[in-house]
Amino acid sequence: MKKLTKIVVLAAALSLFVAACSSSSDDTTTTTEASGGDGGLTGSLLISGSSTVEPVSALNAEAWRAIHPEVGVTVEGPGTGDGFAKFCAGETDISDASRAIKEEEAADCEANGIEFIELLFAIDGLSVLTSTNNDAVSCVSFSDLYALLGPESTGFTSWSDADGLAGELDGTNAPYPDADLVVTAPGEESGTYDSFVEIVLEDIADERGQDAATRPDYTASANDNVIIEGISGSDTSLGWVGYAFFLANQDKVSALEVDGGDGCVGPTPETIADGTYPIARPLFIYVNKAKAEESEALVSYVDYYLSDEGLNSVDQAGYVRLADYGPVREVWETRTTGAADL
Repeated sequence: MKKLTKIVVLAAALSLFVAACSSSSDDTTTTTEASGGDGGLTGSLLISGSSTVEPVSALNAEAWRAIHPEVGVTVEGPGTGDGFAKFCAGETDISDASRAIKEEEAADCEANGIEFIELLFAIDGLSVLTSTNNDAVSCVSFSDLYALLGPESTGFTSWSDADGLAGELDGTNAPYPDADLVVTAPGEESGTYDSFVEIVLEDIADERGQDAATRPDYTASANDNVIIEGISGSDTSLGWVGYAFFLANQDKVSALEVDGGDGCVGPTPETIADGTYPIARPLFIYVNKAKAEESEALVSYVDYYLSDEGLNSVDQAGYVRLADYGPVREVWETRTTGAADL
């Protein structure tokens, strides 16, 4: 299991429940409207970043504004990387992230005087998807995914084009079907892209002297709904998204089982929680510390986000809760800056 998955497993024991999923709209910006109640707070909050985390933040924004209707809250999902760029420039209050902040991003924040509070709030399982009409493939190993999606697969237009590369790797399910390989997946601005590369492709790429990256020649989008539509639009498609977006679109796409070295395992709340599904990753929100010191509304919103009521949004969005939120809440209550060591 890759280092990111190990961090997730060590960070906290996970619970085994999840409820119905709610995905974001095709428009990746959600601004909540006044909805009654009077909590006495005013101002506005801007939340940007991961399209994977966006549904959770949007659900919490809607529920929180029912109590505090005088505060405007905008939630947008351009991607984790684009979100951090705005956050480290001081443009946003919270940055949603489907991966931990990178060293260079943290350095950018530091250079701009932005102190942040990192809050891990849920676990996601990256789901490798194909069309519901594709019954030729049911399980893929990391080697399969490298052969089909890695940096050496550029130019492959058929699944079977990857047979030769797969033959150089151990433990693959080749030969693949002689069918069009139509890939729709996250782009480089997405934390979902970064997590997939780090967990699935990086070790194989390093062993082969290649850059840790995907092939560049596929349809890329930061909008998960666009990715779902692309995957469902071809009978022999391939791509990946966060678990919530698979859960919400099971009538359109199928999830392949993944073999990370211990056999084929499909993504479910249970397998994501217990670490048997090999492509798990943490989900975060990053809070601007200075803005939290200045804004009662921001503090109130994050308080709600980490409350028992607010964490219902994790279930609603289709992700997996941590079993123990005590350490995360302590980080927030003490306003511990930087990446938390949970």
